[in-house]
Amino acid sequence: MTDAASSPMTRREWLLSDRPQSRMQARLGRFYMTWQRFRANRLAVLGLFIIVMLVLIALFANLLAPHNPVIGDLAGARLLPPGTDGYLLGTDDQGRDILSRLLYGTRLTLTVVALVAIITAPLGLIIGTVSGYAGGWVDAVLMRITDIFLSFPKLVLALAFVAAVGPGIQNAVIALAITSWPPYARIARAETLALRNTDYIAAVRLMGASPFRVVFRHIMPMCLSSVIVRVTLDMAGIILTAAGLGFLGLGAQPPLPEWGAMIASGRRFILDHWWVATMPGIAILTVSLGFNLLGDGLRDALDPREAGQ
Repeated sequence: MTDAASSPMTRREWLLSDRPQSRMQARLGRFYMTWQRFRANRLAVLGLFIIVMLVLIALFANLLAPHNPVIGDLAGARLLPPGTDGYLLGTDDQGRDILSRLLYGTRLTLTVVALVAIITAPLGLIIGTVSGYAGGWVDAVLMRITDIFLSFPKLVLALAFVAAVGPGIQNAVIALAITSWPPYARIARAETLALRNTDYIAAVRLMGASPFRVVFRHIMPMCLSSVIVRVTLDMAGIILTAAGLGFLGLGAQPPLPEWGAMIASGRRFILDHWWVATMPGIAILTVSLGFNLLGDGLRDALDPREAGQ
């Protein structure tokens, strides 16, 4: 009779082993447990589904869009209601298909979100960890700069920057990045203050590691989970701020199918032709909801207190 202990280990048992044989096994095990906690949250899975669909729509917008998003039929298709003559969501005041413009608009939305996240998260993480680990005058200077940026409302500061340098999608991204990094710096600093005096960091210093290596190799990776959660939760705010800039004419410029600009062009017809402004508004609402649900799920899944249960 075969001994049960000598039977081959299943993949799940290998991932959940309390004695991993390699770093790769330990990392895969942590990822698997995090995914299990995330998957148990149905709303988080719904948020992930919305974001995945957004990415797929952005990738295949040219195949999914039934009409040209920029050129419309001004003479024969102006302000048609949804479902008329093959226009599923209707047309705008320029005779352009709203569905096609929404599909192509996902590309602009994802571009803005991705660029802002790529700029702000590393910047805030570096400033926060350096400030928390160095302390002294370095901490005081970096945190006072952070306080200055936090003292202004995000939209107001973004409006001031774009108004100074001029409208456009590139300037809007820079404005959003400038106004979005301080919360990440605060989070990273708080976690660094809690980590810098731990036995783990003290042992690393005793081994001769330089401050640069301590910060970038040991402290910064331990702050990543909190920053990732904050980035995901902030995506909805970034989308709304970008739409606000587009609504005011300071973001993406016509004829680009930016959702905020589409709402601005449709506000003149809101009473008689409600679909022109309502459809992009629903798109913004859906995507913002998806990011919020995803962020809440990641926060619960990456919570170290939950991980220990």
